[in-house]
Amino acid sequence: MLVHGSGTNSFMWAPVQRELALLGHRSFAVDLPGHGLDAQYPLAYQAPQDLEAWADEPSTLAGVTLQDNIDTVSDVVRRLTEHGPVVLVGASLGGATITGVGNQIPELVSRLVYISAWACVQRANPVEYMQEPEFADNLMAPLAALNVGDPARLGVGRANYRTADPELLAALKAALMADVSDERFRAFINLLQPDESAAVMMDDARGHADTWGTVARTYIRLTQDRSIPVAMQDRLIADADTLTPDNPFDVHTMDTSHAGFLFRAAEVAAILDKLPA
Repeated sequence: MLVHGSGTNSFMWAPVQRELALLGHRSFAVDLPGHGLDAQYPLAYQAPQDLEAWADEPSTLAGVTLQDNIDTVSDVVRRLTEHGPVVLVGASLGGATITGVGNQIPELVSRLVYISAWACVQRANPVEYMQEPEFADNLMAPLAALNVGDPARLGVGRANYRTADPELLAALKAALMADVSDERFRAFINLLQPDESAAVMMDDARGHADTWGTVARTYIRLTQDRSIPVAMQDRLIADADTLTPDNPFDVHTMDTSHAGFLFRAAEVAAILDKLPA
């Protein structure tokens, strides 16, 4: 079962699902609340854009919590377990959701897999970890100029992925997927949706030793990641292994960027195919 990160949806997993199918695996990509075909694309976000009007547009994701995401995924896991063991895979912010599922229904999850994803243990949530020195090499700061509207008032972060500003697009590419062509990068950002709940980033996302900590887990490190730098990925792995030393991460490494792994789907599928029983 595949769980997307911030601003994305189940569609992003299509390349990985194709490769998994070729290896004989069933897969299910979930849309978290308010994502995918339920996403909000106001008229002011279309072309030509009206950024002033869009900045005042209420968001359907305002008030959506991390627990809402966890409950959505947990409900699907319960249905999928009727057909066999469930391996739960999360990318980026999706890691916070799969950790919560591991806390909530550990007995129904065969393995948790984090693809350069937030696996919070020592700090409560991604926002707290972002204050740590291991996050210093991230390239997120220039992307503040993508934001539209006041997150505190809207209850969401709102990013203008349809900008034509070459400097902003270059900064976004550097942070997300510097190792692919401009054409592939633009294809990817056209899958993105602009709003993401602020609460999901700030709710308590810590894994608990007696629940989440009992589930086998794998981490796929992405060494070119400049959204969650590899130093932060290693910090997350180390924190988790300190919490449950008898159940450490099974660690794999790919030399790619935060979202660039989607263009190397065969390698991702090969790792998932060979996960320890």
